[in-house]
Amino acid sequence: MSITIKDVAKKANVAPSTVSRVMSDSPNISEKTKRKVRKVMEEMGYHLNLNARTLVQKSTQTIGIVMKNSTSQSLLNPVFPEVLSGISAYCHKQGYSMLLTTGETEEDIFVDTEKMVQGKRVDGVIVLYSKKDDQVVPFLMSSGIPFAVIGKPVFDSNKIMYVDNDNIQAAKDATDYVIKRGHQRIGFIGGDPRFEVTQARLSGYKEAVRESNLEIHDDYIKNFSYDRELGTLAIDELLNLTEPPTAIVITDDLNALIVVLALKERNIKVPDDISIVSFNNTMISRLSTPPLTSVDIQTFQLGYESARCLIEQIKEPETINKRIIIPALIVERESCIGYGQ
Repeated sequence: MSITIKDVAKKANVAPSTVSRVMSDSPNISEKTKRKVRKVMEEMGYHLNLNARTLVQKSTQTIGIVMKNSTSQSLLNPVFPEVLSGISAYCHKQGYSMLLTTGETEEDIFVDTEKMVQGKRVDGVIVLYSKKDDQVVPFLMSSGIPFAVIGKPVFDSNKIMYVDNDNIQAAKDATDYVIKRGHQRIGFIGGDPRFEVTQARLSGYKEAVRESNLEIHDDYIKNFSYDRELGTLAIDELLNLTEPPTAIVITDDLNALIVVLALKERNIKVPDDISIVSFNNTMISRLSTPPLTSVDIQTFQLGYESARCLIEQIKEPETINKRIIIPALIVERESCIGYGQ
C-alpha cells in the first residue's frame, strides 16, 4: 500500500498540513521541523508525486528564463552559464525545473515569453537583463506573474523585484584603481548601450574621471559587443588618437580578450604599453595572456539570489518585491601596472 501524507504526519507527530508546507519549503515552518519531517519521509520511502501536485495546485514547478540574446549567442559569454548555474542550484534545491527562451531575435524571445506565461508553462520568470525599449518586462508586469530581473530595471524599479550589483560604484572603483596607478588618459569600452549595465558602468567611469579632475574625452569612449571586427575597429580608433589612452576600463572579460588580441596583432603589449581592467572575473580573465585584473560581480550569486527571491514570492505571494545588491570586488592579476613602470 502506498504511503500518504497522513502516514508521514502521524509518524512525525505533526499535522498533515505541516507535511504539505515542508514539501513546499514554506518559510513559516522552522528548519528543525523541516529536518524532522524530511527524515521521516526518507525513512518511510515517501516520494512526492509531482504530476499529482501540479494538477492539484496548478503549479508547474518550473521557472522561465528570458535570455539576453539568442541562446547560442548568450552561451558564448561565460557570464551567462555561470548565472544559469546559480539559478539552477537554487531551483534544484526547491524541486523546480528551468525553461529557457530559445528565440534567435528579440521578437522571437518576446514570443517565447508570451507562450511561457499565457500557456501557463511556468510559475514565475527571471529576466537576465535590463534594457530600454524592452517588451518583456512591461508584458510581465501586466500579466501579474511573479518575476525577477537581473539588473536594475530602467523604469518602475521601485515596483519590480531585481538583483544587481552597484554597477556605478563598481566602475568607479575600477577606474579609480587605474587612476591611483598614475594613469590619466583612460579609455572606456562598454557593451551594447541599450542595456542598463552599460550605461551604469559608463556613469561610474565618468564619475571617477571627473572627481580626479581629469578631462572626459568622448573619443576615449567606445562600445561593441563580442565582435572581433568591431573590437579591432575600436582599438584602431583609440590608437590613432593624438594622445591615445594608456589604460582602458572594459566592461566585459570577453570584450577585453578581443582587445588584448587586437593589441597583440599591433605589437602593443599589455600591460607594458596599455593597462587593462575588465569586468566579470570569468574563466577568460584567468586564462588570458596576461591574466586580466577584473571586477568580480559574483555571477553565480546573482543567479542564485534571483531564483531564491522569485521562488519565495511564488510560495508566499504577499512577500514584498525585494531589491538585492550583490557586492563586487576587484581581483588583481597582471593586466594593469603603474603608468611609466
